[in-house]
Amino acid sequence: MLNDLKNMWKARTWMKTNVPFLYSWHAYVGFDLDLFEAFKRPVRVSDVADAYDLEPMLLEQWVEVGISLKHLKRDSKDRIQIARSWKLPGSRKDSPSSGDLLKEMMELHIPSLLTYPELMKEKKRNHFDSEEHGSTVARTSTLLELLAFHLIDRNVKKHKVKSVLDIGCGEAGYLIKLAKKHPELDLIGVEINEEVAEAAKKAAQAFEKIEIVHSDMNDYEPKDPVDYVMINNLLHYVDPDDRYEFFKRLYELMAEKGVATIISPLQKAKHGKQFSSAFNSFFLTFDNLYPIPSEDELRDITEQIGFTMEKPTAIIREGGWFILKLQKNPAN
Repeated sequence: MLNDLKNMWKARTWMKTNVPFLYSWHAYVGFDLDLFEAFKRPVRVSDVADAYDLEPMLLEQWVEVGISLKHLKRDSKDRIQIARSWKLPGSRKDSPSSGDLLKEMMELHIPSLLTYPELMKEKKRNHFDSEEHGSTVARTSTLLELLAFHLIDRNVKKHKVKSVLDIGCGEAGYLIKLAKKHPELDLIGVEINEEVAEAAKKAAQAFEKIEIVHSDMNDYEPKDPVDYVMINNLLHYVDPDDRYEFFKRLYELMAEKGVATIISPLQKAKHGKQFSSAFNSFFLTFDNLYPIPSEDELRDITEQIGFTMEKPTAIIREGGWFILKLQKNPAN
């Protein structure tokens, strides 16, 4: 009897801990199918099913879940409308947005984490397909970078920067933002994913001072040393055994008094330990992704090469995301 009570208590506890997942799942479906846009104004479920060519019963059930979660509300005429719109990811046309983070989590992170039992038993890893997931990752990277723009902008002004190199530039969102505020800057984006690089070229075509290069960092040679290098959401693609050479190459690309900033989650940091450990768990399911670094690891490597590294600044504390600044030491 006692064991039965314990098992019941455990079952109820785990059910309660899964409730937050329902909010994420519902928001993800709404974002992916643009249903929050559909229900922006009061409308019947059957009309949305017809207009969007969706299975009516599944849509009706999604609506019922939304009402229970208070994402949606029903009026006296049996019409549905979004509620608390400020909390919801909104429309896909607003991308990059919080919906892109949800999409990456639901389509990439969670499915990968669910393969843990199989991977451990079979002693194998998945393989990360950058061509398949590159666009999604690029959008979420742009969203994260926007949160740090004021810090990047401060460095541009403080160090009187004339040229910027964005390694792994994604869809050029950050470079475009810099071009709008500092039209005099020479801006270069290097992107290894061909599809993402083409999207970046298209997005930046109106800005003459932005150059997008489809290349690996190790193959890229700038015309002149660069004043400022950005490394955003990139280090988990670099094997820890290769990080010394990565930063040595970075040092070689930079001007005499150049600076660099890194945006990345950090292991064992003061903030966001739960998420940073989850990021590492996700990365380790792939044979071509690698653990995120710790502050101590980065400081040790970069100081050996000749950088001075400032104390990391938290961008998203809950997620363990930080920005780190490196200053090139000409004496080395």
